[in-house]
Amino acid sequence: MTRWLADAEAVTGYEAAEIIGADIGLIFTEADRAAGVPLHEIETARALGAAEDSRWHRRKDGSLFWANGAVLPLQVNGAEFVKIFRDETPMKQAEEQRLLLLNELNHRVKNTLATVQSVAEQTLRNAGVTEAVRRELAERFIALSRAHNVLVDENWAGADLDALVIEAIRPYDRQPSPFVVAGLRTRLHPSQAVALSLVLHELITNAAKYGALSTESGRIHLSWNLGFDGMGRRSLVMLWRESGGPPVTLPERRGFGTRLIEKSFSRGQGEARIDYRPAGLQCSLSLQLVEGCSARSGGMSATDPGASLAKPGKGGGMDGTGFGQRAQSPGLTER
Repeated sequence: MTRWLADAEAVTGYEAAEIIGADIGLIFTEADRAAGVPLHEIETARALGAAEDSRWHRRKDGSLFWANGAVLPLQVNGAEFVKIFRDETPMKQAEEQRLLLLNELNHRVKNTLATVQSVAEQTLRNAGVTEAVRRELAERFIALSRAHNVLVDENWAGADLDALVIEAIRPYDRQPSPFVVAGLRTRLHPSQAVALSLVLHELITNAAKYGALSTESGRIHLSWNLGFDGMGRRSLVMLWRESGGPPVTLPERRGFGTRLIEKSFSRGQGEARIDYRPAGLQCSLSLQLVEGCSARSGGMSATDPGASLAKPGKGGGMDGTGFGQRAQSPGLTER
């Protein structure tokens, strides 16, 4: 190093007389020096014009500070490169504390869900409630847990719709797959993600009992797109369409699942409509997206009707990659 400013001295504790002439690796951690990070930054700056990163650095007293900075090729005062960095230690520590608290909260929520499931199961069993009803309630808890798992992966910042779809229909996928899914990757608010997961669960379990999933030839087409409502607000429009199942008749009464679907998006956030068509049940959903949640990059793509359900792709949409066995929800008991 050939020059050392007062601001760098304040952050690192090294005075100019101590560090001028020393190797830049002095302020890097031992692990980064062993990995060749200082040299890699210089080579990247030489090749690309800049090398930017955020990482832990080492002060004179051995303590660490988190710095965001860049190495730039710059001919000044005999030097070939200049390293500029900003001390972001308080922000980094606050973020780590937030993640720690979030992980603890996630753990407690999972334990609470598992406890509630157990209490509900024992209460209903002792009250003589049939096993079929107990199973339906347990499956709804599991659907909540799956939505929770997706949100945990995103640190509760929201959820990708295609990830929710995959978790919802994973237990019912088979070869050849009865699902045909197409939609632009869309970001949902956490509350909307939970509500939509419950709606998808009710549609899927109904299809498994009475609809397209109850036959080998049945198919479910699930598609969605983005648009604007009459007030110019961004909205999600989704269509669930079944075919190849038993003839559909209008039910004599509206069950709990139907009411849950219709009431999941209340208070003007959206609506769900169920159409009992003889050829197959259809359900149309419209949902006003929370500000800041919209489409990711990438266009529309679809799963192959004969292939296993797709995983979400990196660039947007569904990428057609198959997955294997039914997933077990940690903490909750699947039947």
